[in-house]
Amino acid sequence: MTLSVRLLLTALVALTLVAATALYVGYRSGGIAGQSVLEVATTGDLRALLPSHDAPGSGIADLALRRLEIEYYKPIAPQTPLNGERDALKNLLQTKKIGDASLPLQTANGDDISDGARAAALLAYAQQHYGAALGTDGDDDLTDAALRGIMTSVRDPYTVYLSPRENEGLNESLSGGNFGGIGVYIGQLKDGRIVVAPIESMPAAKAGMKPGEVVDTVDGKPVRSLPIDDVETMIRGEAGTVVHLQAHPYDAPKAERAYSIVREIIHVPTVRAKMEQGIDYIRLSDFGTTSAQEVRKALLDGKAKGAKGYIFDLRDNGGGRVDAAVEISSFFIPQGTIVSTIQRDGERTTEEALGDAIDGLHPLVVLVNKYTASASEITAGALQDYHLATLLGTRTFGKGVVQSIFPLPDEGALKITTSRYLTPAGRDIQHHGIEPNVVVNQDPNPSLVDTPADKQLAAAKARLHQLLR
Repeated sequence: MTLSVRLLLTALVALTLVAATALYVGYRSGGIAGQSVLEVATTGDLRALLPSHDAPGSGIADLALRRLEIEYYKPIAPQTPLNGERDALKNLLQTKKIGDASLPLQTANGDDISDGARAAALLAYAQQHYGAALGTDGDDDLTDAALRGIMTSVRDPYTVYLSPRENEGLNESLSGGNFGGIGVYIGQLKDGRIVVAPIESMPAAKAGMKPGEVVDTVDGKPVRSLPIDDVETMIRGEAGTVVHLQAHPYDAPKAERAYSIVREIIHVPTVRAKMEQGIDYIRLSDFGTTSAQEVRKALLDGKAKGAKGYIFDLRDNGGGRVDAAVEISSFFIPQGTIVSTIQRDGERTTEEALGDAIDGLHPLVVLVNKYTASASEITAGALQDYHLATLLGTRTFGKGVVQSIFPLPDEGALKITTSRYLTPAGRDIQHHGIEPNVVVNQDPNPSLVDTPADKQLAAAKARLHQLLR
């Protein structure tokens, strides 16, 4: 069962588990096919570059092109972003069947200020000549197309324009949410079916929903093959209101169940932890704003309960904030480099352990799979390089680049790959991934996690018991 899951922190939360290519650090979407890997290194605010009393207008294309040319981690041919913008605008006009639409050619000269002005002029021309024909939102639609064309011109799945809604979703995913919803992880199968996994102690779980249930309808409307964003919007809503779901177990289509669930304000924790036979099991879903605090609490709770070994489960974790990866790695690594980032000009920045390691966190097994990506690989790679953990599972995704988020005047943002990173031992994992110390193959099906069918978890427990003899 292949899921395209997204940590939709909006009432749901979803983690994007996908094949390969990508958008969302992870957004929890950009990074893996159809996913936005949530990988945030630094944030620069572009809103200050436009006068506050002016609408962004076509000038936003100027900002986008210049920021892309300055920040992208590889050199860009000057004509590339302008071609991307023009192609995207032409495609929009053709899709909307605007007859005899033509756009002027803009030739780059390699000066980012001049080329930015050309990008703005091209968007202004399109808005002036075709905005009205596209309807009430014509200018906004053209702006969206231009920005997406500029950013996708470099053919980097992680370098994208985030609309205001997408940017809001990214910020929610990083912060853990706080919105009205029912508290489920939501995913979509290749055949369009919507699958959910309730989060413990949240409304859906309290209502009796089980992991792996397939949702057939939301408030009476069929949801199969709808975009996952639309399903998310249908399920979330004002706290105190009721949403009605029809669902059935994955393997029992005829055993349909009806749920009436009262929405609550949802803050989605990124950690799930438990003690079992002296082993502290900690599963981390992403590297968000509160993740380090949650992991630290789970580790200290385990120590207080007499944990003799630790399992840190990073399977299906698409990444998140780089600073969270450094903080979490520092709980295990007392000193030394956690990760090094290298920018286009070769400048190297080294992130060191923070000096707040927790004593006694061994033996340690880290679970990984092909959807362990980005910030997860920073932590897994560092622990492997320092020989502080046994990595067990399958080869990781192989995302060795970092994105920075640049807010725009339209409340959207540019997500740009600004550097690549190396593990403490100097390994570049981009497109290579990290090979675990112990390979245990298992279908990356979230419904198997922490069940009797979870062969990788069973192998991790066996490994710890062997080391503890």
